Amino acid sequence: MSRPGWRRGATLGLLVAARALVWAPSGEVLAIGQPPGPPTTEIDSSPPTQQLDGLTWTFVRIRYGSWEDKLRVFRATYWADPWTIDGPAAEQNLSRRLGRVTSVQVNDPIVLTLEDERLWEHPWIYFVEPGNLRFTPTEVEIVREFLLRGGTATFDDFHGPIEWDSFAREMKRVFPNRDIVQLTPDHPVFSCFYQLTEYPQTPGLGSFFNGVTWEKGGFEAGLHAILDDDGRAMALINFNTDMGDGWEWSNAEDYPGYIKYTAQAYRMMINEVVYALTH
Repeated sequence: MSRPGWRRGATLGLLVAARALVWAPSGEVLAIGQPPGPPTTEIDSSPPTQQLDGLTWTFVRIRYGSWEDKLRVFRATYWADPWTIDGPAAEQNLSRRLGRVTSVQVNDPIVLTLEDERLWEHPWIYFVEPGNLRFTPTEVEIVREFLLRGGTATFDDFHGPIEWDSFAREMKRVFPNRDIVQLTPDHPVFSCFYQLTEYPQTPGLGSFFNGVTWEKGGFEAGLHAILDDDGRAMALINFNTDMGDGWEWSNAEDYPGYIKYTAQAYRMMINEVVYALTH
């Protein structure tokens, strides 16, 4: 089946097509177990910028396969597949916030596999817990084509050297000749919407309860990337941080000390999405 051509430099065909879709916010979105009430996270509302007018975005969570030996341990601990973590509240809350503070039209979040042809209708996809990733040979080719055509993939919520090594091995299958680099605060992703001077380490809620911001030996957070031939960050890699928990629990009034972390997670990810839509 032929796929739409939406490589940057020509036109983002998928964005033009997606602009016909409009999302109507339906109120506050809470995760299961969170108390009702107004959101407790306040983020500064930067005025929407003209270059975002007419853009449309959908949170596309990717359903992926995992290393079988790790998957058994993960399910025994969390009773869930890794790709489901923090959903659906995380993407619902982030979508609502991005629609509120930018002029981007935001659709309802969806879940796709990499082999779903609808993947090519969207410029941005999300992998959670990517230390568990195991691409099939077909998926390796799809991810490579998706990113080189101008798409962006965000990888979030993995920690420590073991998960990093597993993730890096999978990405080497996708791009054997491209290195993973760390992005510093002078990169445009830190200033394309909010003006950020450092990369935040958002703790998972369990780490927060234990009085730390890290887990699994991942002490230092950083935003990493794989660049295309034009220097565009086509893979945005949130390492040693748990952005998803920040969005998922942002409305939970029981955890007021967590608010500062959720605000940081919103700002950083909104910047990453804006960067993906404009670069």
